[in-house]
Amino acid sequence: MKRKILVGIVVVLLLVVGYIGYVMLTPRASPSHTTELSYEGVDIKIVYCRPFKKGRLIFGSKEDGALQPYGQYWRLGANEATEISFSKDVNFAGQLLPAGTYRMYAVPGASTWTVALNSELGQSGSEEPNYSLDVLKVEIPAGSAPAETEQFVINLTDTGDGVNMDFVWDQTQVRVPITLP
Repeated sequence: MKRKILVGIVVVLLLVVGYIGYVMLTPRASPSHTTELSYEGVDIKIVYCRPFKKGRLIFGSKEDGALQPYGQYWRLGANEATEISFSKDVNFAGQLLPAGTYRMYAVPGASTWTVALNSELGQSGSEEPNYSLDVLKVEIPAGSAPAETEQFVINLTDTGDGVNMDFVWDQTQVRVPITLP
């Protein structure tokens, strides 16, 4: 009887160890990424996941089968909700934003995107945020990317006068200016 219990425990342990090994060694379809930049004493950090295009229509109408239809919530990546942190107050697309960490999401459109920062953290990205907790919401023009981009990326670039945060995927680029107050 003791031997059967011992064998059962060993089998369960092997299954647990095998599962953990599988999860740790199997690459995610949309890997996690962290983008960071320091500008004039302000540390900016973005944590998000980077999905691939894989031949799909990314932005467009729902009727055309777009992965991210115009007018609908998007977590700005995949998997978990995208989070952005600022170590000091900044102007985010011209609006004053207090230092802190925020959930960042967008509602893409054909010519403009709504980009929002929300105080609800630690949520699954597939769940829409509690919109009453939006701290800031801005309309940003959507443009063409310099080249077709297979994997979604958020870039931070020091311009000398501030920071450009670019969302780039497929043939679309959206630029959010960040400056000091």
